[in-house]
Order: sequence, then structure tokens, then C-alpha cells
Amino acid sequence: MAASVPEIIRAMREVAPPGRRELGDRELRELGSLTAALLAARPDAAREILRFDEISRRGVRVPADALGIWLAGKTILVTGGTGCIGSTLLAKIAQFQPARLVSVSRGDNSRWRRLEGAEYRHADVAVQGDVATVFASVRPDLVFHVAAQRDPGLAERMVQRTVSTNVIGTRNVVSACEEFGVAELVSASTGKALRPYSREVYTASKRAAEWLLASAAARGRMTVSASRFTHVVDNSIVAGRLHSWARDGVVRLHDPDTLFYAQSARESAQLMLCAGLRAQRGVLRVSAISNLDWPVSLLDLAIGTLLAAGSASPIYFSGHDPGYESVPFPGLYDPATAGEISPLLSAFEAASATAEPELGIDSFGLRFEPGQVSDAGLAELERACGAEGPEPSRAGLDELSWQLFDAALAALPRPVLSRAAALAQPHTEDMSCDHSRMLAGIRRHAGTAQPEMAGPGVQNR
Repeated sequence: MAASVPEIIRAMREVAPPGRRELGDRELRELGSLTAALLAARPDAAREILRFDEISRRGVRVPADALGIWLAGKTILVTGGTGCIGSTLLAKIAQFQPARLVSVSRGDNSRWRRLEGAEYRHADVAVQGDVATVFASVRPDLVFHVAAQRDPGLAERMVQRTVSTNVIGTRNVVSACEEFGVAELVSASTGKALRPYSREVYTASKRAAEWLLASAAARGRMTVSASRFTHVVDNSIVAGRLHSWARDGVVRLHDPDTLFYAQSARESAQLMLCAGLRAQRGVLRVSAISNLDWPVSLLDLAIGTLLAAGSASPIYFSGHDPGYESVPFPGLYDPATAGEISPLLSAFEAASATAEPELGIDSFGLRFEPGQVSDAGLAELERACGAEGPEPSRAGLDELSWQLFDAALAALPRPVLSRAAALAQPHTEDMSCDHSRMLAGIRRHAGTAQPEMAGPGVQNR
């Protein structure tokens, strides 16, 4: 009798437990045989590739008349305009007859087409002088900030570059907008920023960027809005790796049960336009697509890729790489609201979320209590980016992240915090050190602080 899929996966994990950087010849041979059995047992996994590809054609409804009134005749600057989302956004904006459309990017990505009639400038958002020079020349009315280092795995290896681009770069764009009188700023963010604290460099850098945007919004010199994206299939890091491994290599998957949400570049660009249109002075409105459909199965996508390529590459369940959290904080989602709002909003944000069904988006006002964040924290982080080695930047980002965690909690209503603490309470014995510290902070801000647990029950994962 043929083995079932769970039995095959169990055997694969026994042959090669997670955490191996290199696999021996015997392990590769056995994994190859078990992978062939897995492909035979899951021929319908090829449908997941079709579903994944179909996502690239999805879009959200946009109010064309309102966008025409908003964008026509303006000078518009897009950072990161030569990338996947940036180039798509430029094309969408161009439909509404802006007076001038300018892209500014550090590199020149030939994969994405250039738009006729748009201007292309070279500058690194991480360099304040470069940003100021471009703004002084262009004098934009409206800025879309898309430039970012977007790869979570790469962020762990290139800490300084990630912090410089995602945090300092956002600071530079915000500063230039305020200095040159830009009326509106719309920024790209990530669903990973729903976590109020993370040790991961990419997540923490984008969370810090949202804080910078929220601070700018609170100052009231311009309207500021943000859009949270999830995995963009048009420029998929996952699909690129799977195709590369299928040609020659070992297919390394975090876990057989890994699921992830995905959206299209078209949806992402349309979401930014809708977010900008709905911006409110004095508060950062963060928007996300309400219905991202059923999440994608990483295992089925890998199997489908191997089947389509006729590849004999073995699958290895390697465990979660740095930059990808394996166990989320247990109070992050509330079963009472999960499924009713975008999965890119946390339980802390759901309480104040507003649904806009005509656009298919959810949005909320993100606030940080200003007194909780040290004024010197950002300057120290910028200095750390110039230090030798990644550790000063990593440590500086983590210190800022804990300050932002407290600042975010201080701005939330106590009932929201109490609910999150109650959801997390049953999991205290299995929590990591970071999650235990998060729960203690939530209880403190909720006014329900309990003595902190210590001892062998608290493990650092």
C-alpha cells in the first residue's frame, strides 16, 4: 500500500532533520526517493501554481473620477519607481494626466519596463543629500515612497543596508517632504509590520518606518498614509527560489504546513492610490486589502513547480531561516475578529479598523505615544549603520523596537490590551523570552501587571 502524504513527510524529516546547512549523499538520495513519492501522492498540487499565477491578474476597485480630480496636473515623485510595484504605480498614475511624473531609484532594474513620458533620476534614499537634491529640483506636490529592501532573509545578512534603506531612507524622504512643502505622502509598508515587536531585521525596520510616518502625520504639515502589502506574486522571492532549485539544487522549505498570503503588483499600486485618496490630516491611516483569498500552500507550490519542470530535485524541510518568524505572539490575532478584516491587521489594530467595502480595503489610524521613544534613538541607529560589522545596527534597531513597542501600547485603549493579554495567557509556559517580555508589557499598559515568570519554563527560541 502506498504511503500517505503525512507518512512521507514524517519519513523525510527523520532522514534529514531541520537545521542542516549541508546534506550528505545518502540523505540526498533518500530525500530524492521520498520526494518522488510525495509528488506521486499529490498530483493535484499543480493547481496551486495556477492559483498562484492567477493572483497576478487580481485588482481592487478604484474610484477613477476621484483619482482624476486628485492626481491631474500635479507633479508626482515616486521613489523606487524602477521596481515591480513602483513601475506598476507609475503606469497607473500616468492614466490620470499628472503634469510631471518622476521616478527616483538607487538602481536601474531592466526587468520592469520604463514608462514613456516619465522622468528617471538616480539617487539613494539612504543618502540625505541625494534626496534633498532631487526634491529641490523636482519640487513635487505628491510623493509615493516605495523604495525599500524587501527580502527578509537578505535583511538578516545585510543589516546595515536594510536599516539604512528602510529606516533612514524613510526618515530622509519624510524630512525632504517637510522641507520642500510636499502636501501629501503615501508610503508602502508590509503586513509583517502588524507585529508590535519583532527581533527580525526586515520586520523591525518596516515597523520603525511606520513610526516615522505616524510621527510625520501627527506633526500635521502634510497628510500621510501607508499601505501594507503581503507577498507580491509578480516579483515573488519564493517562486524565484523554487524555480532555481528545480533547475539544480535542493528545495528548502521552512515547514510542510507553511501558508502565506499573496497579492498582485496591480493590487498593490491600486491600494496605494486608494490609501492616498483616503488620507486624513493629523493621523497615519494604514490600509490593507480586506480579502486576500485563501493563503498559498508553500508545499503545494513547491510540488507543483517540480511537477511542471519535470525536476528530480529533493525537498528538504530545513526549518525557519533567520528573518522568518516560526511562532507568532499568541495574542496577535483575535478569533472574534479574524476573518472579518484584513489578515494584515493585528488584534491591536482591529478595534479601530474601518471597512470600505466599495474599495475592498480596511484601514486604521496608527498612533505612537511620543514620550515613550528616545529622541536620540534614531540618531544612534544612524551612527550604528556606519560602524564596522552588523551587530551595532542590529542592537540599535532592537533597542528602538522595544521603545516603539511601549509607545504603541501606550496609545491603545486598555480593553484592547486586556483582551490581548487574556488571549496570550494560556500560552505563558511555552513562550519565548521575547514573547514573555511582550506579554509583561501588555499587562503593564493594561493595568493588569502580574509578577514576571522565570525559570526553565521560559525558553529563548
